[in-house]
Amino acid sequence: MSDLPARESMEFDVVIVGAGPAGLATAIRLKQQAAEKGADISVVVVEKGSEVGAHILSGAVIDPIGLDALLPEWRNDPDRPLKTQVTADEFMYLGHAGGVKLPNVFMPKLMNNHGNFVGSLGNVARYLGRKAEELGVEIYPGFPASEVLIEDGKVVGVATGDMGISRNGEPNANFTRGMELRAKYTIFGEGARGSLTKQMVERYKLNDGRDHQKYGIGIKELWQVKPEKFQPGLVRHSMGWPLPNNSGGGSWLYHFDDNLVSVGFVVHLNYKNPTLSPFDEFQRFKTHPMVRDVFEGAKRIGYGARAIMEGGWQSVPRLSFPGGCLVGDSAGFVNVPRIKGSHNAVLSGMLCADHVFDALQAGRANDEVSSYEDAWRSSPIGYDLKRVRNVKPLWSKYGTAAGVALGGLDMWLTEIFGWSPFGTMKHGKPDHECLLPLNQVKPIKYDRPDGVLTFDKLSSVFLSNTNHEEDQPIHLKVKDMGLQKASEHDVYGGPSQRYCPAGVYEWVEGEGGPRFQINAQNCVHCKTCDIKDPNQNINWTTPEGGGGPNYVNL
Repeated sequence: MSDLPARESMEFDVVIVGAGPAGLATAIRLKQQAAEKGADISVVVVEKGSEVGAHILSGAVIDPIGLDALLPEWRNDPDRPLKTQVTADEFMYLGHAGGVKLPNVFMPKLMNNHGNFVGSLGNVARYLGRKAEELGVEIYPGFPASEVLIEDGKVVGVATGDMGISRNGEPNANFTRGMELRAKYTIFGEGARGSLTKQMVERYKLNDGRDHQKYGIGIKELWQVKPEKFQPGLVRHSMGWPLPNNSGGGSWLYHFDDNLVSVGFVVHLNYKNPTLSPFDEFQRFKTHPMVRDVFEGAKRIGYGARAIMEGGWQSVPRLSFPGGCLVGDSAGFVNVPRIKGSHNAVLSGMLCADHVFDALQAGRANDEVSSYEDAWRSSPIGYDLKRVRNVKPLWSKYGTAAGVALGGLDMWLTEIFGWSPFGTMKHGKPDHECLLPLNQVKPIKYDRPDGVLTFDKLSSVFLSNTNHEEDQPIHLKVKDMGLQKASEHDVYGGPSQRYCPAGVYEWVEGEGGPRFQINAQNCVHCKTCDIKDPNQNINWTTPEGGGGPNYVNL
C-alpha cells in the first residue's frame, strides 16, 4: 500500500472494544462509579457492527443476576428488553426416531431455569447501549478496532480500520484514514476469538499456566409460529441425535415474546470427522418427530451463527496485562452445561470497571490492573465456573451418553459436598488438532433441504442481513495457500466448506486443479474458520467498518 497520512488521535480515560454486554457493562459501571465519587471519567466504546446489537447472537435464556446488579430498576422499565420469564423447563435425550424427557428432579439445581428470562441478547445490548449513552458514554458503531497501539510494551489504545481500501490494497475515492483512540486503560470485550484479543493473549502470554481454550459453534434460527403452537416461556434442551455419540453438542428451543421461537444447535468443535457439517446437523435436528411439530405452518425470519468459548474455569487466560484487560467472552466466561454466559459477561464488566476506576483514582495509567485478575476466581463468576469445570472434559473424553451422566454426577457432588472426585480435568487436544484425515472416516451424507423446514446456507445467510463492501480486501487471510491445498484439501477433504455455516469457503474444480475460493461477502463473523482449520492457516481479521450481519431479535 502506498504511504498513508498520519492518523488523527483522540484521548480518553478508558477505551472499550466491543459493544456487547461485557463492554457496555464496563462502560456503565465506570460512569456510575464516577457519578458516585464526583469524578470525571471519559469512556468510549467502539463497535464493529453497524449498530449496537447488530453482531450479537445468543439463544438466549438469560440469568438476570448481572442486570439486577448493574441496573437494579431495569425490571420496572417500560423499555426493558426482557419480558418473558421461563415457565417450563424440559430436557430431552433424542434417538433417531424418538426420545425421552429427563425428569427435572435428576438435574442439579444450577441447571434450573426458573427465574430466568427468554429473549434477544442483541436487544439487551441495545438497551445497555442506550443506558450507557444516557450516562455520557460515547459509542461509535461501524468502527472496528483493527490495531492495538503499544508503546514501551504497554497498551495505550487502539486504532480503527481505514475505510475505502480497494481489493488491490490501494485507497480508492472513498478513502478515510482510521483514528487512534488513546487511553489510560483499554478493555477488550470482543466476544469469542476476538482478533485483537488473540494478539494480546499471544503477546503477553496470557495463557501461560492455563489449559488451552475450547470452542463450540452455535447456529440459530428465529421462527414466527402459529399461536396454537406457542407456549410462552417454554425452554427445551436436547442432547443426542443427530450427532454421533463421539461428537458433543445439543439443541435449544425457546418460546418468547409474541409467538417467537428461538431454535438452535451447538456443535463442540473438537469433533473428528471432517465431513461433519454443523449447519446440516442443525437442519436434520429440526426434522425429529419430537421437534418438527412446532414449525408446522411457521415462518423462518432470522438466522445467525457464532463461536462459543467452552474451556471454562481451567482455560480462562490472565485477564490483565500492561494497559489492558479482558472481559466477557473474550475471557471465556461461558457456563457450558447451563448454556449461559451473558450474566458472567455483565458481572465481569462490572468487576473490571471497579478495579480500573480505583486505578484511575490513584492516578495510575497504562500499568497492569492485576487486582482484577486476582479477584475474579473468588467472585460469583468464579463460583459459577468452578462447579461445572469437569462437564466439558467428561463429555469430550467419554462421549455424550456416559459423559453427560458423569458430568451430572460431578455437578451434584460439587453442589452438595463442594468436592469433585475428578479434581480439575484437562481438555485434551486443541480443537484444530482433533480432525482425522478423510481416509480414516466414514463420510456423512446429508439430505437436500426442502425449503420448508430445512434450508441451504445461502438462503439462511440472506436472513442474517449480512453485507460487506465487495471492493475491499478479503478479511479472511490464508497464510499459505499451498498448505491449504496440500493439507486442508488433499488430507482432510476440505472441511472448511462444511464447518463454515455461511458458505464462505469453496473448493472449486478447474483446469489447473482445485482452487480455494473465499466468498467473504457471506461471512457472519462466527470465527469458526479461525478455530477449526487443522493447520491454523486461516486468520480472521476485521473487515471494513459496519460490515457483517445485521441481526434483528437474535
